[in-house]
Amino acid sequence: MKKGLVLLSYLFIALFMYLYGESLLNWIHQGGTDYMVVTATLATFFALFPIIPYPIIGGVLGAAYGPFSGSMITWLGSSLASILMFAFVRYGYQDWGKRWLYKYDRLSKITKMFEQNAFMTIFITRLIPVIPSIIVNIYSALSRVSFIRYTVASSLGKIPAMILFATVGNSIVNNPRDLLFLSFFYGAFLLIVYLAYKLFNRYLLINNKEGSL
Repeated sequence: MKKGLVLLSYLFIALFMYLYGESLLNWIHQGGTDYMVVTATLATFFALFPIIPYPIIGGVLGAAYGPFSGSMITWLGSSLASILMFAFVRYGYQDWGKRWLYKYDRLSKITKMFEQNAFMTIFITRLIPVIPSIIVNIYSALSRVSFIRYTVASSLGKIPAMILFATVGNSIVNNPRDLLFLSFFYGAFLLIVYLAYKLFNRYLLINNKEGSL
């Protein structure tokens, strides 16, 4: 019953977006900017069911709302969509997934390595556009990765790409020179997150050693 309800809810929303997705995107583009909460909800559905490629959604939002607000809505929609997908799979199908992930020795070893380094692995995969987001969502949900760790790593990893989508959309319309600034921001963001992660790991290592003494 639980699995059936989860699947039915997912299919119902997918059908709705398939039937009305293009019309809703046109509504945003032509004047839906006064309803930011509604737009953020639609952005979540567009990310959850990519009937239209999400970079196009981000570009439309950037052109409609500007680089800052457009980036925020694009990021919020994508992050909430990944969290919802994680919750759907974790709530409905993790018991099946665990049996499959740990059934074979090689896959079990890979999964355990993934769980031990889940934060950076999820974060890095979010930075690589060619890796399908749905694979990361489902694999993480079926594993033993905690909800909090997944949410933080996934949401942080999405920031550069979502800003990129929205800013490119806005810059193409208004100011192409902003693309150079964006490239510097992208590199700086990656460096800051990496250094923060290394410092956090060092802090945990020092505390563990002091605790063992």
